[in-house]
Amino acid sequence: MAAQELARAGALVTVFEAKPTVARKFLMAGKSGLNLAKNETFDQQLPHYFEASAALAPMLAGFDAQAVMRWAEGLGQAVFTGSTQRVFPVAMKGSPLLRAWLRYLHQLGVTIKTNERWQGWQGTALAFGSGSVAPDVTVLALGGASWSRLGSDGAWVKTLGETGSALAPFQPTNAGLCRAWSAHMAPHLGAALKGVRLSAGDLSTRGEAVLSQSGLEGGGIYMLSRALRTGAPLRIDLLPDLDVTQIQNRLENVARKASTKVALRKALRLDPVKIAIAQECAHPLPRSARDLARALKALELDHQGLAPLDQAISVAGGVQFEALNDDLMLRNRPGVFCAGEMLDWEAPTGGYLITGCLATGRWAGRGAARYLGLEPAD
Repeated sequence: MAAQELARAGALVTVFEAKPTVARKFLMAGKSGLNLAKNETFDQQLPHYFEASAALAPMLAGFDAQAVMRWAEGLGQAVFTGSTQRVFPVAMKGSPLLRAWLRYLHQLGVTIKTNERWQGWQGTALAFGSGSVAPDVTVLALGGASWSRLGSDGAWVKTLGETGSALAPFQPTNAGLCRAWSAHMAPHLGAALKGVRLSAGDLSTRGEAVLSQSGLEGGGIYMLSRALRTGAPLRIDLLPDLDVTQIQNRLENVARKASTKVALRKALRLDPVKIAIAQECAHPLPRSARDLARALKALELDHQGLAPLDQAISVAGGVQFEALNDDLMLRNRPGVFCAGEMLDWEAPTGGYLITGCLATGRWAGRGAARYLGLEPAD
């Protein structure tokens, strides 16, 4: 996106890509449909960027969810909004959009060189395996430190740290939750926990999670990453559409001789996965209908924290905004701009993450163009 904006402004642009092919993480995200954005207003979108909301606000205002949709359609890739307001390409994968984007960049005169990992500076020049270059302006989009096999290994931290730029340590986000299950959960591993409310700290979401060998995965868990990595317990409301009294009444209407498990199935229509989770979190289950109703509304699942950094979809941490000016240029390295996941921000999956990356790339590219004395294109 930064290359696109620089080229549209009239700059001669070269992209140096560390891997043999470009956009590997973009393509990996596209394997499950490529959720480009969440079809919300700017005011609805902004709080999902947490502490970085103020810094990112002008960038997201300049390239919000509607702008993302127009951009994809401008590349000839139709999009649609699903029932949860998530926006996807009609093709439901990343490769057609990427091919169209690369064609457009080629038409703009952008050159892409692969197998060129940045090795730091040699004076004012950028060092690569094949030699060094001395551009008039540089945009770094080096990623964070998750899924390192796709190219983002965080090795750049040492180089930027030596410039004195403020960096926050990387932490996993949009990551699975580690939990050592008891033996009775074995038959349910691989199944989905659906139609529940999940909460941690001050965060809460309606969603689902998949029970894995190592814990819980899925969008409902990813939305809570920020709280879960601080050690906040996971709270589960198995019946978010009923209050305690309604649940109690249904339980009391079941024959008194029924076992608790039968009561959960007959009175509340809980599926085997939900019953298993209830037993895992609150064993032995209360016999009192009132106490059982309260337990089902606030199950607490302890855990061993988020999955390791390299298993996370994305990371928090990176270049702090105080190290950058309003155009995302490093204060300690004039002419060098930063964009994307290497900046210190986080957002949940569901469109926010990709939108944020595109918005910061666009912002840095336009700032770099102005640094060259060029007028960014409309």
